[in-house]
Amino acid sequence: MPFRYRLQKILDFRIRKKEEQMLVVQKAQQAVFIAEENIRKNNEEIEATKVNMRQADPMMYEAYDKYLIHLWEKAEQLELVRQEKQAILDEETQKLIKIEQGVKVLEKHKEKCRDMYLEEEKKAELKQYSELGVTRFFAQSKERMAEEEQEILRQLAELEE
Repeated sequence: MPFRYRLQKILDFRIRKKEEQMLVVQKAQQAVFIAEENIRKNNEEIEATKVNMRQADPMMYEAYDKYLIHLWEKAEQLELVRQEKQAILDEETQKLIKIEQGVKVLEKHKEKCRDMYLEEEKKAELKQYSELGVTRFFAQSKERMAEEEQEILRQLAELEE
């Protein structure tokens, strides 16, 4: 009879949950990456605006200042969004770690059960071979005793002749 783990359904369920959580973590990582990309683009725009301001007409300085203030405020908002996304990512990663630990525990338990099963199978097989050996030994002893009796009867027959 092949090995059958009695908690296999629970293990499969936990593995599915782990895979689902991995997808959630990947989405959270993607959201953090997008937030960081938005921050990078905003910083590039700030730098470009500073360069353009140096080359612009002095009459436009006030407009450039207002636009830079707007970009800095936008940078602060983008950083807050990135921090929120990072917090979500950290939380989801912690959930994934807990789920992975649950899966590892069951996998380790399954391996121990499998080892115990294989050991019991070996013991049963050795017992069967031992019983077979004992049976064969008694059969061979009976054959030897019968042969010895035949030899003794033959020797007696020769002596009587």
